[in-house]
Amino acid sequence: MVRSLQWKPNATVAAVIEQDGQFLLVEEHTEDGVRLNQPAGHWEHGESLLDAVRRETLEETGYLFEPTALLGVYTCPRPNSDVVYLRFAFTGELHGHDSQRALDAGIIAARWVSADALQADPARWRSPLVWQCIEDYLSGQRYPLALIRAVPMA
Repeated sequence: MVRSLQWKPNATVAAVIEQDGQFLLVEEHTEDGVRLNQPAGHWEHGESLLDAVRRETLEETGYLFEPTALLGVYTCPRPNSDVVYLRFAFTGELHGHDSQRALDAGIIAARWVSADALQADPARWRSPLVWQCIEDYLSGQRYPLALIRAVPMA
């Protein structure tokens, strides 16, 4: 029997943060040009999902983020590629901002954008996940963080 390599998705985290009708997004350089995305990035080995979303938000925006709910778990294939993203999106609260912090490479700036302005310009979305997460947030979708369980090996 011939065994093939096991396929694995690219696990990512994202923060959906709203204040006063505006959503915190990052304007960033991508392979497809300048796009808008939630503060998001890859889940790194050795960290929890919650630590990953805290870290990515800080690195990309300078904001201290505390997740309060799981918004959803999403899959999205990258066009013309074998890559599939598995996104864990969270919502929560901001607890400070370091305006002097250097942002991750590729990030132009953190931007506050209304849902209407974002919805009107899908060509600027990094992926369809950007709008889907905001749409789910606006619909009131929330799941308790207790759904996420880290179980150590015995």
